[in-house]
Amino acid sequence: MAQTPAFLDGGRPPVPDLVVPRGVTPFFLPNRPVRGRLVRLGPLADALLTRHDNHPSVTRLAGQALALVAALSTALKFRGSFSLQAKGDGPVSMLLADCTETGALRGYARAESEKLAPLLAEGDSPAANELLGDGYLALTVDQGPEQNRHQGIVKLEGGNLAEMVLHYFETSEQLRCMVHLACEQGPGGWRAAALVLEKIAGAGGVDPDLDEAAQEESWRTATALAATVTDEELLDDDLAPERLLYRLFHTEGVAVDRARALSYGCRCSRARLAGILEGFSDDDLDHMSVEGDIVMTCEFCNHDFRFPRADVHGKPDATPDRA
Repeated sequence: MAQTPAFLDGGRPPVPDLVVPRGVTPFFLPNRPVRGRLVRLGPLADALLTRHDNHPSVTRLAGQALALVAALSTALKFRGSFSLQAKGDGPVSMLLADCTETGALRGYARAESEKLAPLLAEGDSPAANELLGDGYLALTVDQGPEQNRHQGIVKLEGGNLAEMVLHYFETSEQLRCMVHLACEQGPGGWRAAALVLEKIAGAGGVDPDLDEAAQEESWRTATALAATVTDEELLDDDLAPERLLYRLFHTEGVAVDRARALSYGCRCSRARLAGILEGFSDDDLDHMSVEGDIVMTCEFCNHDFRFPRADVHGKPDATPDRA
């Protein structure tokens, strides 16, 4: 049987077909101006993070970014994706993670070993601000090619990723949030988790007898209780989400909404990359070719796609499409 032409080959590369049925647990405090999400990536974290051979400090940062976008993407009410991008002049020149409305999750961190080595020589694991350096943080909601993207960009501020995203919400969205991110490697591999709280306006489910001062006090109480959670609790596969949330908020009351699944979500394919190659000129394709083949690597899943040069046809004087 003839091989499927690249432009028709939409199959996924050999990557894990993994779904975590209860990856995100939304919750709220009844009659209080507080709602939140508890994110547990479980074995999905290890499947995503081990696609790249990064230093543990870089892998930890990437895992926190994945858990964060999984939490924030639950706000999507339409077909699309929510993405986080951090770009700086530090050893990690690019941090990228995104999650679709169906929970398809992907991400990677691009590290430069020459810049990372001096930090590692100092002993302790470098913090996020040391890894990223000076740069920007962008959060983007993409509703597809026929809709305008909504993007907010702020300067990187804070010692860790949670502080950086809180700075974004305070300056760009004027939202009151609390964020706790965790990612560590244990006996079962890498695990990543997030606990995110959001203060909502005094309407819709909030006790009408609570005045502004009482609502503010409820928010302070909720964030104080949430601050008692440990990384170990967040990353414990054996500690059910409902049990952890009850442990944290039982004095205030807590209600859980329907859980959301997360999955291994790299969307690369030979067809997608073949379309990009066809936007180059034949001269450019000749320069890309090595020993008769053009190799393109998906940065998310770290899979190499090999295209025989003879099978790829470019356009004369073409300008490459921007991915």
